[in-house]
Parts: sequence; C-alpha cells; structure tokens
Amino acid sequence: MTYTTRSSAPGTAQPGTVPPGTIQPGALPPEAARQPDRPWAAEEVPAEPAAPVPDAAPAPARKPRDPFFDNAKYLAILLVVAGHSLANLQNVPLAKGLYIFIYMFHMPLFIVITGYFSRNWTFSGGKARKLITNVGVPYVVFEFAYSIYDWLAGRNELEISLLNPYYLTWFLCALFLWRLSTPVWQQIRWPLAVALVFSLLSYMSDLGGTFDIHRVVGLLPFYVLGLCLKPEHFELLKKPVARPIGFVVLGVGLACSYLVMNHMSRDWIFWKHPHFELGVGNFAGTVMRLGMFVSATLLVAAFLAIVPRRQYWFTQLGAATLYAYLLHGFVTRLLNFTGWWGAEWMHTPAGVFAVIAGAVVVGTVLCSKPVVRCMSWALEPKMTWIFTPLRRPQRRT
Repeated sequence: MTYTTRSSAPGTAQPGTVPPGTIQPGALPPEAARQPDRPWAAEEVPAEPAAPVPDAAPAPARKPRDPFFDNAKYLAILLVVAGHSLANLQNVPLAKGLYIFIYMFHMPLFIVITGYFSRNWTFSGGKARKLITNVGVPYVVFEFAYSIYDWLAGRNELEISLLNPYYLTWFLCALFLWRLSTPVWQQIRWPLAVALVFSLLSYMSDLGGTFDIHRVVGLLPFYVLGLCLKPEHFELLKKPVARPIGFVVLGVGLACSYLVMNHMSRDWIFWKHPHFELGVGNFAGTVMRLGMFVSATLLVAAFLAIVPRRQYWFTQLGAATLYAYLLHGFVTRLLNFTGWWGAEWMHTPAGVFAVIAGAVVVGTVLCSKPVVRCMSWALEPKMTWIFTPLRRPQRRT
C-alpha cells in the first residue's frame, strides 16, 4: 500500500507539523535522509500516517475466445476434408454436386475469417516473428514433407520447389503474402474495390505458377473483406432471424450446384486458371468471376448464420484447424496412392455418405490435443534462437 500526505492550504499549519526549516529532535537532517546507505538511516522517525491512496487498477484480463468463431472454423475444416475426399468420386452425381457446392465457399470462408483476425496485424510486437514461425516455417516443412511423401509413393523423381506450392501448401504461401500486405490495405480508402479490381485483372493474363499467384491475387478480395468487417457485422448474422435465412440460402446454393454441375468446368472453382485456359474471353470470364464472388460471399454469410453461438464439445477443436488442414492431405493422398478410391462400394450414394462420415472423423481427430502436442514442433515451432533484435539504421549526428 502506498501512503502520501494530504495537501493543506498555503500558510496554515496542521496538527503534528512544524514550520519549514525546523528540525525536530531525533529527526535526520535532509541531506542524511537522502542517503539510505548510512548506518543511521534505519533510525529515521517515520512520518505521520496519511490517507492511503487506492491501489492501481489491475491489468485487464485477457478477453476469452469467442466460441462462435471456433465453431465456424471447426465446421469449415470438416468441409475442407470432405471436399478433398469427394474429389475422387466425381463419377457419382451426388458427390459431384456436393463437391462443387463445398468448393464454392469453403476456402473463401476460411479466408474471410483469417482476414477478420488479421485486422490488427503489423510488423511490431513480435507479430512478424510469429508470421515466420507459424506460417513461413510450416510452409517450408510441409512443402518438403508432401514432396518427399509423393516421391516415396511412386513418383519417378523428387521435386521440391518452394516457389511452386504443392497440393495444400498454397494456402500458407498465400496467407504469408496476404499478411505482409495488411498494413497497405488498412490505409487505402476503398480497399475492397481495389482488391477486387486486382483480382479480376489477374485472370486476364497468364501470371505463371510461381507462388500459385493466380490464387493469391484471385482470392485476395475475401481476405480484404475480412479486414473490413467489424464485430457488429457478425452480430447481425447471430440474430435469430438470420439462421432460417441461412438455411434457405445454403439450400438454394446446393440446388444450383446440381443444376450447373454438368454445364461448367470444375476448374472455375479452383480459382487458379486464367480465362484463356477456361476457354472464355475476358468479358465473359470477368462476368463469371463477379458472379462467383457474389455467390461465395452469400454462401459464406449463410454458413456463418447457421453456426452455433454457444460452447460445445467441439468448440476447442476450432483453435487447431490448421493442423487438420495440413495433415489430412497425407490420409487422402495415401488412399489415392494405394488405390482405395477405386473401390466399387465407394462409388455409390451410400459410399459417398460413408466417405463424408470418415472425413468428419479424420478432421476431428486431427484437431485433437494429442495431435497438436505431437505436431506442434512443425506447425508452431519455438524458434527464438533464429531471431535477433530489430536492426535499425543509425541516426546521423
């Protein structure tokens, strides 16, 4: 507890006080009181107790995680695992329609949420270091891991290229670049419009395959959309009236997927091919892309509207969805390498539902604590030893 004396009006003496400059018997001279290392300092007469000053307010407690977003991420990763599993059953109409429906919005959903939680990202406060260890390092680790895994499974030659993301790793590459650009988007007057223009223009020419750049630029508007969102926007989706509307929109989207599945190329939903590779001109391709952006945004909003708001047994799993995202590919690729996807029973409606159920189980297990403990060295490595204090240019004197 800290004590202090109350101030008094000028020229008035309080009981127990003496005029300035008077030394009480037994009291120390002022110069002695300023030297506590002297032997007599401990014998100083204590000052008269005064009114206590209230203790400083305690530091604010860390805000708890919102179960809504963890629930959304958990359900979204189940869509990702199911979508990658259905990719091998495209000869079954049930699987083909579900595949197109899931791919229309499952990655935009993840990207919007990622953008929303990146609103305060800067290069300060160790965030740049965390970007390196939690995104950059896992990208390198899994680029090597998947390439070697593919090679051991029967490919003729080993190919490892950090410039050409393999399979699932494109998202880490894109996330790294999006995060780096965050301070720029936070200072532009119309960030979403600018990002959309860049995205539409990127599909008018061949940008090459380096860093899967068509996906990086093409899906950029969803990341910027997340940056622009505020908590009150999500509160609108949490209102009771939004849930039935969400189910209706998702139902319409699913029906439309079955209507168009035999009339459009699946390459559209991968967001990585320029117009000429899809066999359309720039005008038709731009119109199609705009339609996909609108459809994906509506489906993302509808999905978030039906996400549970409260804490459930699976809520905590939503904090580890990156583990499921990067690890489930080893399971789906294993089934591909071993020929399991060719089993006749899988290519039936019952087989499709069995594959979806299996995907749910795999996605759930890969988000669990045992998996996180075993694989945190690769996805969340502690690498403080590679960093140095920020180097700043010396100021001229």
